[in-house]
Amino acid sequence: MRRDLVIVGAGGFARETAAAVRATDRWNLLGFLDDDPALPGTVRGGVPILGGTADVPPGAAVVVCVGNPRAFDVRTGLVRRLALPTDRYATIVHPAASVPAGCVLGPGTVLLAGAVLTADVAVGAHVAVMPQAVLTHDDVVGDFATVASGVRLGGGVRIGSGAYLGAGCLVRESVAVGEYAQVGMGAVVLRDVPPGQVWVGNPARYLRDVK
Repeated sequence: MRRDLVIVGAGGFARETAAAVRATDRWNLLGFLDDDPALPGTVRGGVPILGGTADVPPGAAVVVCVGNPRAFDVRTGLVRRLALPTDRYATIVHPAASVPAGCVLGPGTVLLAGAVLTADVAVGAHVAVMPQAVLTHDDVVGDFATVASGVRLGGGVRIGSGAYLGAGCLVRESVAVGEYAQVGMGAVVLRDVPPGQVWVGNPARYLRDVK
């Protein structure tokens, strides 16, 4: 029997997640929840917007799909505000993603089409892994992190909670990216990135602190 599911958010990531949900037969997608007062009662991507984030249906599974490079910590705050039990959060894996035995995914995490985990990768809770990202052996990704499309992580990389890895960036093996740090699009990270900093370029270098 398929379990009812709602997606919190109605932006691009939420609609991508809805496509991943519809590619499986595990979930009965009820709709989106979004706090924009203009959205309830409308439809996006063929999915109805049911109400605001306070309107989670009793018993339905939930996945929180909000955040962007300019506000990549918003997912953390929203999950904390919802304060739902861990077992209410769905883990969504597109059928075209690769998750072999030995890899672990936390609750509320989303893997979109073409994402590849190779061996013994640990991904925390409420992590967004976008299309065509590759996480190789022994990588560890902290809760609430975002791994954008085309990211490549070498073996043994550590990504801190809430960090944001921009599209197409490369992270050298055994490097650590700190909590709530941000790595720019296409950056090549060859050494550790401290928490709360923005690094860009090839090789990646400090730009500024995260605002």
